[in-house]
Amino acid sequence: MNSASQPAPGAWRRFTAAYATLLDWLLGLSVAILVLPVSLQIFARFTDLLPHYIWTEEMARLLFVWMIMIGSMLGVREGTHFIVDVFPSATGRFGAALNLFASVAVLVFAIVFAWYGVEFTRFGWNRTSELAELPLWMIHIAWPITGFTWIVFLGEHLATQWRALTGSAA
Repeated sequence: MNSASQPAPGAWRRFTAAYATLLDWLLGLSVAILVLPVSLQIFARFTDLLPHYIWTEEMARLLFVWMIMIGSMLGVREGTHFIVDVFPSATGRFGAALNLFASVAVLVFAIVFAWYGVEFTRFGWNRTSELAELPLWMIHIAWPITGFTWIVFLGEHLATQWRALTGSAA
């Protein structure tokens, strides 16, 4: 079937596609920005050209956490994260049932990340880091955002897998 005969995506799929595009850009931006504090750390450590900045370590850690979380969000959307292919040749309803089971298992982790991530963010809301005095909520909030994003993207996958399992139309 060619793309001209496929129905146009609904509002939910357009939203998730736009959100994934935003995450792609944020991931690229975080990687690009991460180069600065890490480079400053390297030059300061091995040369006397730069002073030893304290903020570079915490900035690198913050960006690294966000880079990992955004990457996992995109991995869940693309179906490449948390996948162990026990039956790689499974197709049809059996393959859809396996994929549905795997998505539900990931959904459990997503709910844990969202639920406890909110508590984790509350814990760090009024705290600051020791060295650079960055607000800790900027790091902690990555967990609930990741959990809720996994839920959004898994909703898309679960609907597709359910349709494949039941044989209903798209």
